[in-house]
Amino acid sequence: MEKNLKKSNSDSNDDVPPSTHPSFFIGSSVIPIINKLQDIFAPLGDIDDRLTGLRLPQVAVIGSQSSGKSSVLEALVGRDFLPRGTDICTRRPLVLQLEKRSAGIGNDSLEWGEFAHLPEKRFYDFSAIRREILAETEKEVGVNKGVSDKQIRLKICSPNVLNITLVDLPGITKVPVGDQPSDIEARIRNMIMSYIKQETSIILAVSPANADLANSDALQMAKQVDPTGTRTIGVITKLDIMDKGTNARNFLLGKVIPLRLGYIGVVNRSQEDINNNRPIREALAYEEQFFRDYHVYRGLSDRCGIPQLAKKLNQILEQHIRNVLPTLKTDLTSHLVAVEKELRAYGEALESKGERGAMLLNILTKYSEAFSSEVDGKSQAMTTKELSGGARIHHVFQSIFVKSLEEVDPCEDLSDEDIRIAIHNATGPRNALFVPEVPFEVLVRRQIARLLDPSLQCLRFVYDELIKISRACETVEMQRFSELRRRLEDVTARFLRDDVKPAERMITNLIDMEMDYINSSHPNFIGGTKAVDMAQNELKTMQVGRPQSDNDRASSAGTSTTRTWGVTSLFGIRGSSVGNSSKRHATEVVHDINLAPPVIQLKNPPPVLRPGETETEYQVEIIVTKLLITSYYDIVRRNIQDLVPKAIMHYLVNHAKRNLLGTFIEKLYRENLYEDLLREHDDVVIQRRTTVEMCNALRQAVETLDEFVADVSTLSSSDSMDALPNFSYLSSNSYSKSST
Repeated sequence: MEKNLKKSNSDSNDDVPPSTHPSFFIGSSVIPIINKLQDIFAPLGDIDDRLTGLRLPQVAVIGSQSSGKSSVLEALVGRDFLPRGTDICTRRPLVLQLEKRSAGIGNDSLEWGEFAHLPEKRFYDFSAIRREILAETEKEVGVNKGVSDKQIRLKICSPNVLNITLVDLPGITKVPVGDQPSDIEARIRNMIMSYIKQETSIILAVSPANADLANSDALQMAKQVDPTGTRTIGVITKLDIMDKGTNARNFLLGKVIPLRLGYIGVVNRSQEDINNNRPIREALAYEEQFFRDYHVYRGLSDRCGIPQLAKKLNQILEQHIRNVLPTLKTDLTSHLVAVEKELRAYGEALESKGERGAMLLNILTKYSEAFSSEVDGKSQAMTTKELSGGARIHHVFQSIFVKSLEEVDPCEDLSDEDIRIAIHNATGPRNALFVPEVPFEVLVRRQIARLLDPSLQCLRFVYDELIKISRACETVEMQRFSELRRRLEDVTARFLRDDVKPAERMITNLIDMEMDYINSSHPNFIGGTKAVDMAQNELKTMQVGRPQSDNDRASSAGTSTTRTWGVTSLFGIRGSSVGNSSKRHATEVVHDINLAPPVIQLKNPPPVLRPGETETEYQVEIIVTKLLITSYYDIVRRNIQDLVPKAIMHYLVNHAKRNLLGTFIEKLYRENLYEDLLREHDDVVIQRRTTVEMCNALRQAVETLDEFVADVSTLSSSDSMDALPNFSYLSSNSYSKSST
């Protein structure tokens, strides 16, 4: 084991990088610099939630109730100042900063304490310090035995202490007492874990020698977070009251539960000594005499006694801080950058009307510019994962609107029967001698009218995309002002809705224009002559391969369209004597009727009347009409595919880009609205204040470290290597001596 310790210590010194080597801080103590940093961050409370991963180096003191923690801390200070009792005494973490002061003249030479919650008030009476700790504890957790993780910070300055910073944590308890909650053990363990799990924490595990050391609560908890024992110091108390025939030598030598930083054994004042106000100075003298007289602990002088514990803690904490200080500087700087960025997001508090007006105009301008940039595809926040902004509008035009119209068959909903009926209706009481124009115009207008709905849907889609764009244009400043954000959204939506109306009218007019005038002279229109030729060719193709009988029926059916019918008058028979009928007497007429056969009665026409001809009637005319409708519909479709997107871009999209800012200024940029629009939510005000405090603390911490490094650099140029502190606890000499 001795060889292993020697090797590990040698390796650890060799592996220290130049920037963290002790020579980097020649002749200076680094513990006060950490105390300064703790003082800087103390007013902010627990910084873990805001500065994730930032932990200042410290020594966490843990142990079970009645383990002697309080006695150890008071011995390190040399004064009685901690609450005492049979139950749990430490109910809030006590951050204890011991600061060595040189002896001087006047009050400054005296020992005194100062609480962070009472700055500038010095306590020279240490019993008053105890009363203040009790008062602060009860203020937070009441008079029962409850616990809180809210720290009490106490600095003690004395010429009789070494520079050490410790955190005294509540003692581990098993059974609730008094009004303690039933989960008091879990609460205390969770609180202790939150401190000792940090890699920057040194664990001071206090265990009483008169208990089972192998099952020490403190050592077991330390092992959970520090399984290799590289940052745990063991303190074994009450060595003088161990059972006769037993001792803690093997523990102090690290043979039972090895710890990289070793163990220190101490002798505490008994409860009787405390009750009789036995001075700590006498207790330390008794401890020294005990180790001198007890032969078992001879040769372990560097592992026994409060003075050795103070020296060891000072040296370990010094070296630990030196190792983490460069990384700490980097962490502080990175957190400062992040907090400054967050602070810029909150912006400065606005005091005057001029500041509010300038802020409002700046927000309105940035919002309008962001809107235009999103539409034009020039946004700095352009995503590579999906289409956004103007690209989505282009997709609506080309991939949805244009493509959908191209897939429409204008004759899809027109059957041959529909066209045949239209031809019949267009001829009136006569038979058609030529292909009538009226059925073509009626039917093509109906197909053109179908283009209105998809055109208006396209307009609605683009409107929806603009609303999405407007919501994506929220600037960082707008997050501060919920009322301004709401009003901006409202004005933008109303402005875009108003722009939809002229675009809608223009699209409707485009469809109406196409329906009002069927331009059969359009150069791309197929024309009647060509359509008839194509129809006849198609009909001949259809008739190829038909049985002859079917062709004869088709031929006879085709000629039936020119037939005429004679109709008998209901008032007499047509003939050559009709002209003399007026000269006949009524009796003769009646006599003739009585002699005539019965009158033929016609059936009443049905309410819905369809032609009764064969399916081959008007075949050529039907094909011609379909060709004409398809040809002209394609011309109109291309016009609509081109003009509707232009109308939408002109009346809606580009109009919004050009006039959105002007509308904002007209509706919102008014002096009487400044206060309402720029009223911040209470949470934002609190967050800004907290962030300002955090930012100031980080700046001060970084400046403090910079000043310290500068001072050290100055010292290093004049000091020699002999000024380096002797870290005997890290060398193997102490282990080799103690093994004798």
